[in-house]
Amino acid sequence: MTSFSLDPRIEADTVPVVDLGLSTVRLMNDSNYPWLVLVPRRPGLVELLDLSPVERAVLIEEVAAAGEALRNSAPCHKLNVAALGNMVPQLHVHVIARLRTDAAWPGPVWGVVPAAPWPEGARDALVTAVRGRLRRG
Repeated sequence: MTSFSLDPRIEADTVPVVDLGLSTVRLMNDSNYPWLVLVPRRPGLVELLDLSPVERAVLIEEVAAAGEALRNSAPCHKLNVAALGNMVPQLHVHVIARLRTDAAWPGPVWGVVPAAPWPEGARDALVTAVRGRLRRG
């Protein structure tokens, strides 16, 4: 069996937050939108269907916990949750905090404005807040 490794694009575009029971949680390095990415730590996953029924249930609970942690750590009118995988085939789930005033509202965030890297202090504060909420959760 092959070991899990993070897709290089996800690794390059995100910073680590915390590992949960199934997924590694990462923060997208784009301050336009507070945005988490959950990647189940299993090799070769492409689709949700590639997880066992038990793992799918675990993943949805981890997505819910990440969404709760994000909306309690960053301003948010709406959470967007998506598992697309068209650009990066490794199974991953986006949890994005949206504001009615963000550049992409009400449409999807992809490709609307260039990514704006987080200022280090703001990024670290958000990572710490989300990590703390997920560890307590």
